[in-house]
Amino acid sequence: MNTLKTLSIVAIIALVFTSCKNESQPEVKTVDVEVAAKDVASTLDPNATYAKVEFGIEGMTCAMGCAKTIEKKMAKMDGVKSAKVDFDKRLAMVEYDEAKVTPKSLEETVGKVADTYKVKDMHKVDAFGAHGDKKACCANKTEAEKKACKESCANKTDAEKKACKEDCKEKCCSGEKKA
Repeated sequence: MNTLKTLSIVAIIALVFTSCKNESQPEVKTVDVEVAAKDVASTLDPNATYAKVEFGIEGMTCAMGCAKTIEKKMAKMDGVKSAKVDFDKRLAMVEYDEAKVTPKSLEETVGKVADTYKVKDMHKVDAFGAHGDKKACCANKTEAEKKACKESCANKTDAEKKACKEDCKEKCCSGEKKA
């Protein structure tokens, strides 16, 4: 009986030591995922009206697992002509058929990939990357026009200044006059 107890205890201790791993960090494997032309819907209508949007994505932590997964999900949507997610800039650029896709459906698709991803500052653009380039879009403005916009923001609180500067930037890029 004593031998049976001893063998049972030794077996349990051996089982505990061999089954538990004391790794402080989980093993991480990355897999390259590329969006191929076949992933983009093949039923694109050449006569459709296509719109381009850019928007930020919060919550991404890696280029391959996060950005590429979001990019692939959007590219597979019916009506999406192209989708690109830039992890470094936290920026998505999507061209889509306005009859089949809405900005809301793009936002929902990003949210469905994972709850941590949030869309921010979605806006339509004529060309990708041109919206944020203030120097390029304000090149045709006079110094007086640029100065007037900056001065209109001078006597405001910090929050109001930030909003005012963004408004000036938007109006500068769109060609509107600042009131």
